[in-house]
Amino acid sequence: MTGTKNVHLAFRPARDAASTEYLEHSRGLRCSTDTVLADALRAQYPELHLTLTPRGTCDLLAFAGAGHARCTPVDESSSSLPASSSSSSSGAARGGEGGGGGSVKWRMWFPAARRLDGGAGGALVDVVRFEKYLYEFRGQEHIVYVATGQEDGLILMVWHGILSATPMAADELVTAASRWGVELHQQIWVFDQGWWQKSGELWQSVQKAEWEDVILDEGKKKAIIGDVDKFFDSRGTYERLKVPWKRGVIFHGPPGNGKTISIKATMHSLFEREDPVPTLYVRTLASFSGPQWSLSQIFTKARQTAPCYLVFEDLDSIVSDDVRSYFLNEVDGLNSNDGIYMIGSTNHLDQLDPGIAKRPSRFDRKIYFPEPNMDQRIQYCHYWQGKLADNPEVEFPDKLCTAIARITDKFSFAYMQEAFVAALLAIAAREDEEDAEKSDMQQLGEDAWHPGPRQYGEDAKRHQEAATQCSLQQHGGDETEAALQQQLVQDAEGSELQQQRGPEAPPTTSDSSTTEDDLVDFSVITVSEKGDDKNLDDLVLWREIQKQIKILREEMDSEKERITKQQVAAERAEMGIKRAAVRELQHGRYGEHI
Repeated sequence: MTGTKNVHLAFRPARDAASTEYLEHSRGLRCSTDTVLADALRAQYPELHLTLTPRGTCDLLAFAGAGHARCTPVDESSSSLPASSSSSSSGAARGGEGGGGGSVKWRMWFPAARRLDGGAGGALVDVVRFEKYLYEFRGQEHIVYVATGQEDGLILMVWHGILSATPMAADELVTAASRWGVELHQQIWVFDQGWWQKSGELWQSVQKAEWEDVILDEGKKKAIIGDVDKFFDSRGTYERLKVPWKRGVIFHGPPGNGKTISIKATMHSLFEREDPVPTLYVRTLASFSGPQWSLSQIFTKARQTAPCYLVFEDLDSIVSDDVRSYFLNEVDGLNSNDGIYMIGSTNHLDQLDPGIAKRPSRFDRKIYFPEPNMDQRIQYCHYWQGKLADNPEVEFPDKLCTAIARITDKFSFAYMQEAFVAALLAIAAREDEEDAEKSDMQQLGEDAWHPGPRQYGEDAKRHQEAATQCSLQQHGGDETEAALQQQLVQDAEGSELQQQRGPEAPPTTSDSSTTEDDLVDFSVITVSEKGDDKNLDDLVLWREIQKQIKILREEMDSEKERITKQQVAAERAEMGIKRAAVRELQHGRYGEHI
């Protein structure tokens, strides 16, 4: 760089004009921060090329934080290069007059994202409002200003002012950082509140979903997996057949029967392909700009990301009547949706508009997820058996799987899970209570656990002393008399104890808290099966899960009754409307002759 003084631009003896201008600008009314920043930087660095870019599309600090560049804040009180950057000699960082620049930061404490993960302490961080950096990327030095300001007086934005020796060096940096920003790094694109955001939490959740853990009819499972794999492997086939390379599938059926876990397992398998297929997950259409704008942003992103897996979970609640026509236009309108595999799920297929549910060009297939059958319920019980295999406190033999499956007819997987969870929590609570009782009794002393003769009266005490004395005197002699004396003592003790207890009570079961009303009606089990399972009542899990299943069945029955009443009321209202329409029609036809 001709005529450049051998002084680093980041450190000039004079006051930093850009800092002065920014601070002066920030004290007054704002209208266009990028314009003010650009004018100040061009005046301060006339020999360098200026590039302005918003952080939303090119986050230079995050790019450097990921290890792809070196970014060093300029210490305004320093007059020499930082040690980490002193060996650099790029032309962008040389020449001109300079001095320390001012910075504006917010010092803020943020709590941990998840306290369960051991991050209870949180962290102190600096939120940069205005800062100056020495930035190194691929052997080139840049001066980067980060400034927070307003655009058009309303929108708050963060700008990067990049000062480089050549435009090519700046373009190389912006391209690399922007490309890195749109890539997924163990994340999933989630559309929520009107904009796309990356979710590492959802990605972590998806990693736990494996097709091996999905309990589903094997033929149906293979069909779902094969359909997805074949679609993403068959672009050439679609092109040869001159048909659009797009696909739409709806998962439907009662809640809790595997729709969501099947979607997650598919997402996981697509991540593990040799050429990974990204997932775009739509959470809601609600946004400041309205649901139509949200749909436009969703399908624009899907077309940019294709090939991709576009997920609309709870499709009936996302696509309301207000946006139905706009949604249909995006699905099969003029814009190409090549490479988009669209999956929607719903618990109520009948509530979807026929234009969505029944037209093949939009959603080609509908896959029904019914309530699990007997074999699938047994398989689900074996799944829990495996989870509890390392717990010695819960006995879970194979025959218990079959027994639980028999009494959970019409249960979804979600209801079965609730039964297991509630039963295990009840068992844990009971064990805690028993431990507490034992601890209290131990504090009372050994006499509380092993009552002696003094608790049964003085007569019993005298019998005990007489028997002991007799045994000592006849040690090695006639043991018959000593044994007889001991028996007399025991009889006396028993008599006294019986007087204190009252009439003899019937024997209790091993679980006194379990009553006949708490148990499920097992009329579906044959006599021979009852004989085979006669010792199931000895299993605490079996006793407890019966109670929980009974509670859940009562909830299911009340919910069905409520839905039935709503349906009857709706049918009656519809019938009333039809009758009123008929009367109105008849009045209009014959009223003029009356």
